[in-house]
Amino acid sequence: MKTRDDLFALFDSLGIAHRTLEHAAVFRVGEGDEIKASLPGGHTKNLFLKDAKGQLWLISALQETKIDLKALPRAIGSAKMSFGSAELMAETLGVTPGSVTAFGLINGVDHRVRFVLDAALAASDPVNFHPLINTATTAISRTDFRRLLAAIGVELLVVDFAALADA
Repeated sequence: MKTRDDLFALFDSLGIAHRTLEHAAVFRVGEGDEIKASLPGGHTKNLFLKDAKGQLWLISALQETKIDLKALPRAIGSAKMSFGSAELMAETLGVTPGSVTAFGLINGVDHRVRFVLDAALAASDPVNFHPLINTATTAISRTDFRRLLAAIGVELLVVDFAALADA
């Protein structure tokens, strides 16, 4: 599995500017608000899910976004969803619970995990994710985030979760 150093080396090889802030471990949305206040841009929550057909999903959204797990399958074309196990998360994204991040997709060489990005997060600039560990937060531009996804072969599905909540 690739490490934080591997992630930063990939950024550098792609010419992706990045800024990382070291901090105490943050395990849940709502923790570390004082840290986030010093970092501009979109701050994320990330859900690692598995559907009833065995497809794995990573959902990245703005931290305040409401995600209705019952409405989600219809929006993304999946079967009924549940949270993926810690073992499966480590195997496919190279991270542990509390450290789930879209940057973990660098470990998905077999593309078993489909990626869904919240439209509001897609419009944020920069975007902030844990760099494979929850004791730091790394910011990159939204343009560079898209470049990263393209470089590692990740197909992106953008969903407007705010519109789903209003429906």
